[in-house]
Amino acid sequence: MKNFEERLTRLEELNDSMKSGNIPLDEAVRLFEEGIKLAKGLEKDLSKVERKIEILVNQPESSEEEPNLELFPSHEEDGP
Repeated sequence: MKNFEERLTRLEELNDSMKSGNIPLDEAVRLFEEGIKLAKGLEKDLSKVERKIEILVNQPESSEEEPNLELFPSHEEDGP
């Protein structure tokens, strides 16, 4: 399997080819199908990375400390 950057580059190439308008319809459909598969795979990979980052950011610094489950914790409560 190609790495993320290679698949992203391929998706960009497909996009450029389709934008040119100089390809037959059946080829455009084939490129579109390939692009959709790449885009879905890239999105899945990004979601995995996002979850890992969220876990790392919210991980307690010590074993006694509770994990922070807020997305954007604030140090002070906002008033009404």
